[in-house]
Amino acid sequence: MNKKKQQSEQTRKKIADASRALFIQKGYKATSIEDIVKATGCSAGNIYYHFKNKEGLFLYLIEEWNEEWEETWLAEEPLYPTTIDKLYGMAEHLALDQLNHPLTRAADEFYNNSEKASDVEERINEIVKGYLIFNQQLLQKGIDNDEFKITNVDGLAMILDCLLLGLSQHSRNMQREETLVAYRLAMDVFLHGIAKPTK
Repeated sequence: MNKKKQQSEQTRKKIADASRALFIQKGYKATSIEDIVKATGCSAGNIYYHFKNKEGLFLYLIEEWNEEWEETWLAEEPLYPTTIDKLYGMAEHLALDQLNHPLTRAADEFYNNSEKASDVEERINEIVKGYLIFNQQLLQKGIDNDEFKITNVDGLAMILDCLLLGLSQHSRNMQREETLVAYRLAMDVFLHGIAKPTK
């Protein structure tokens, strides 16, 4: 990496780190570009050069969070021998991440903000697509290992994502143990359903 590119990366990291702290402290809406200018000592032009706008900057932080989550999960995944174990493990990993991640509240605010530029919507759709692919691959492993019956993997991946997304919203005000119980129950229902077998 040449010196100019290295300096550019350092500036980008400095802006991302300072803005992350502001978003955690003040929330998404209350953090302005002016706040980020003050915190970093960078000009607004320099911030826009690296991130285009506040939404782009926040999406960068979300993508970083996703990468961290995935790295942690990939390190933990081998601890779960079956796909069913992996699903319960993933649910627990998600529950604890949602409870503990400092950007959770700002992310809620960001996603619930209806005014988004089309390029931002596109990037959000790409992130969601990544979640679906992750779910599809995990469920396909279960089919390949003969743990699940052959079924509509794409449809189930979407249902699993909706289940986990809804849980993340409802568990915001729950305590740790209550959250873990809710996520485990969700996996029970997803894997086994609630209907009694017909006689």
